[in-house]
Amino acid sequence: MQIKKFRAASLKDAINMMKEQLGEEAVVLSTKVYEGDLKLGKKKEFEITAGFDDEPKTKDFLIDDNEPISFPNSSKNFETELKKLTNKIYGAANQTKDKKPEKEIISAEKLKNKKAFSDFQEVIDILKYKEVDDLLINTIVNQLKKYSMFLNKENIDNYVLSTISSMIPTSEFKITKGKTPKTIALIGPTGVGKTTCIAKLAVISKILHNLDIGLISIDTYRLGALDQLKIFAEVSNIDFLVAYEPSEMKSLMQKLKKKDIVFIDTVGRSQKNTSLLKGINDYLNEVNIDEKYLVMSTTSTTKNMIDVADKFKSIKYDGFVFTKIDEAVTYGNILNVVNKFNTPIKYLTNGQVIPDDIIAADPDFIANLIYTGSTSS
Repeated sequence: MQIKKFRAASLKDAINMMKEQLGEEAVVLSTKVYEGDLKLGKKKEFEITAGFDDEPKTKDFLIDDNEPISFPNSSKNFETELKKLTNKIYGAANQTKDKKPEKEIISAEKLKNKKAFSDFQEVIDILKYKEVDDLLINTIVNQLKKYSMFLNKENIDNYVLSTISSMIPTSEFKITKGKTPKTIALIGPTGVGKTTCIAKLAVISKILHNLDIGLISIDTYRLGALDQLKIFAEVSNIDFLVAYEPSEMKSLMQKLKKKDIVFIDTVGRSQKNTSLLKGINDYLNEVNIDEKYLVMSTTSTTKNMIDVADKFKSIKYDGFVFTKIDEAVTYGNILNVVNKFNTPIKYLTNGQVIPDDIIAADPDFIANLIYTGSTSS
């Protein structure tokens, strides 16, 4: 892959420059803003780092209005681009993939004389420190014991990573271009980053994949919430509507009926207030919602996250988004929650930068995050 940088007065102009010079197959790897200095006559500039494959393509990426688009199965798909960002920023996504454990080939005679590996205490201590639930630690260790004849000090960590990875459900983002838009709602407690997450998903969908995006906010309670999303929508040239009452949802969706994706930003609510949670449902039940993602911060304790996930079940979410991995100290709570509720992870987010700081859920990357705490190579 070749790398090239572009600067322009707006992010949109920089993207257009990239496409003109590198073609539609080019992808945005990162973005940067250079603040201007009016006293020196310097205006604000946007810089993007773009990547493009200089190898000849054997097949073009086409969109058939009747065929589902599965992001991640092409060079222009949603999940692949996010994973490329992951590889660039963190590097660790491929680290564990290259370390899949392989069974040592041992003859029957040697196997008789080989001593089974039995010292799992260090693994147990690490998992306890990472705040993995005791029952899950027992599950991991019992799984390792099945391969005790093949384990040693050098390869034990690889087997642990592979075992944790197999316990992490993830789910791809898919969209079908059809007569109606795919509708996605983000729900969760206050302060977990729902609005910022929606902004990241929206700008990637629009700029990288040329999808027509609509935004609806029902967060009319939090001070400044509407202004935040409104400014983002204006800068990104994305249609933005506000529902002040549940009865308005159908008419708003009708206005956005030609969109490819409509994201709905809901008001943050305490999981303890069941009446307020019902209020969110009153809005969402007015229209057809294809997917609902429960957003939770990894800085929370396992107990708090489990309570949130349990109370928000009344809204019938389909997947998890875990935010603020850049602020958390340990990540065992991720494994604890997804196993208790058997719900797939959709995304991880790592900061406020739009659109860079979002990662498509990858079980190997998450396993490495949980066991080593590493978010970089």
